[in-house]
Amino acid sequence: MLRASTRYDRETWSRTATFLLLGFVLYLSPWTAFAALPLPTDDRPVLRIQGSNTIGAKLGPALVRGLLQEQGFNDIRTTATQENEQAVSGLNAAGRKVTLTIAAHGSGTGFTAISQGSAELAASSRPIKDSETASLSSLGNMKSADAEQVIAIDGLAIVLHPSNPINTLSTLQLAQIFSGEISDWAQVGGRPGTIDLYARDDNSGTFDTFKELVLSANGKQLSTKAKRFESSEQLSDSVARDANGIGFIGLPYVRSAKAVAIASGGSQPMAPSVTLIATEDYPLSRRLFLYGPQNGVNPWAKALLQFAQSPRGQAVVAQNGFIAQTVEAVKITATPDMPQAYQDLAQKAERLSVNFRFQEGSASLDNKAQQDLRRVLDYLRQHDKLQQKVVLVGFGDPKAVSARAELLSKLRAMAVRRELVREGVILRDVAGLGDELPVADNEGDSGRLKNRRVEVWVY
Repeated sequence: MLRASTRYDRETWSRTATFLLLGFVLYLSPWTAFAALPLPTDDRPVLRIQGSNTIGAKLGPALVRGLLQEQGFNDIRTTATQENEQAVSGLNAAGRKVTLTIAAHGSGTGFTAISQGSAELAASSRPIKDSETASLSSLGNMKSADAEQVIAIDGLAIVLHPSNPINTLSTLQLAQIFSGEISDWAQVGGRPGTIDLYARDDNSGTFDTFKELVLSANGKQLSTKAKRFESSEQLSDSVARDANGIGFIGLPYVRSAKAVAIASGGSQPMAPSVTLIATEDYPLSRRLFLYGPQNGVNPWAKALLQFAQSPRGQAVVAQNGFIAQTVEAVKITATPDMPQAYQDLAQKAERLSVNFRFQEGSASLDNKAQQDLRRVLDYLRQHDKLQQKVVLVGFGDPKAVSARAELLSKLRAMAVRRELVREGVILRDVAGLGDELPVADNEGDSGRLKNRRVEVWVY
């Protein structure tokens, strides 16, 4: 059962009653009430989405269908118009038809499309680049909270043939394998055999993420021998048929291949599990985005962004194999490599499935953290944990002086504390553990950014 807030208005109660009649209970947050959207005056789509194949293949159409259901449309149909392009249509009570289209040719194509006016939303499986932000400046600040929406968390899975005995690889080994420096499985402890490489194409946000987190972070480039794919499904199925194959894909597309655990820098090997991806601790976790003009006026675009953030939208995310941003409490097993204070916390409390992260070079919460703040507050209110039940633990990257790393990590935790205190939360404790327990390699900017985090624990 999904829950968000105990503050309801009449419209929300009405919608909740409708959902009960459909056979499930859904409590909606205040920001999920929808006004009736305008109908088209001709056959043109009311909303065009372009970009990431990871989003556009399944998740985008599913969110669009959910929005149409929320708006009371029926006879909702999804039609493939051409390769990696779909149209979702529905009829209102008067028989009027609306159509929304999703083209999935890679994250970069989405930003080009909204720049050219051929799409209202860009779907991206990576953050917008500085060069793209600059080229779209006439549409407003594309990195603002209005323009940039994290709709789900995904993890890049490294997949092998099911019979391959390898169970763990490091990001350095991955860089060496995909650059061609390591070309035989025996070099990483496997059975002798030439390694066959499978990779997404250059338009793919999945490839951009892999390039940033693995290849560029280790000073490598993708081997020209890699077989390239526009489709995640085709890539995964090809690896599953090749005893010597290895590839990288989004978590929902593992299918019949085998996913291995990944280590980065000083982190322990981590399998791409739901909890580790939700907290973004898994080394190859990533955010999935929808971007729209900051000053955009398309009401269907605004409604879809709002729906994607709602509890029902996040339920759609989970139903389609991605990781929802729903906050849950998770029991963590204490291990000897943890600092003693952290072991004590793990034995007595539970960790929430969210990390607060910060804008690069800033103590300000990033756009996802601002949304997560509302979700955490809702969780604390629902579970009666507003008074002396919350512990914040800050982490960071190494500094020349360890005391400075500890101080900075506590300052980040204090920044989150300020936001919670404004909403009436009285915390039990705030701690900073410096550069302890890294979740990524501190050699690269992206790794250091992931290590600068604040965990939330509850008693």
